[in-house]
Amino acid sequence: MKNVAWSEGNWTREPVSQSQEGAVLTVEAATESDWWRTTSYGFIHDDGHALVKEFPNESAIEVTFVLNYTEQFDQAGIFITADSENWIKAGVEFCDGFPQVGAVVTQKNSDWSVAPVAEWMNKEVTIRVSRSGDAVTVRAGINGDLRLVRVAPLDPTRTWSAGPMFCAPTRAGLKVTFTKWSEGPADSDLH
Repeated sequence: MKNVAWSEGNWTREPVSQSQEGAVLTVEAATESDWWRTTSYGFIHDDGHALVKEFPNESAIEVTFVLNYTEQFDQAGIFITADSENWIKAGVEFCDGFPQVGAVVTQKNSDWSVAPVAEWMNKEVTIRVSRSGDAVTVRAGINGDLRLVRVAPLDPTRTWSAGPMFCAPTRAGLKVTFTKWSEGPADSDLH
């Protein structure tokens, strides 16, 4: 894996503030920023923050951040996007009193899967997405121990971009510290 400079990405939406010290990027989310399409809630949000660059087939991206947020629906991780109706966000979202690792896969409508990871609080969390053929594999973990989170379809005929993401659907003032962004070849094995 090789490091990606923060300057290599383009913002889907500029953060409220951002600062860089060496390789560390700290960003602040706008109030009510999020991505979601219709399912169960009946609304569409298309205004989260992501710093994206090309995500070609047979490649992988990793993002590492500090999990120290505690408000309902605060989130950070990786965003993969082709357009406003085809995207995936994968990471850790604070929900119902716990940090939860999961993914939202959207093909016109969103779905959502989560699992609690309270032991990850106040640690550096790495999210890894690996694109191969017609699928993306999402892994996440701490201390280099990444577990399988999701395997999802990814239309190989579309052009995809991916990179660090963060959102604050319910409040102002969320700050997220990203410590690493890297890219490399796709995973050779699913398990």
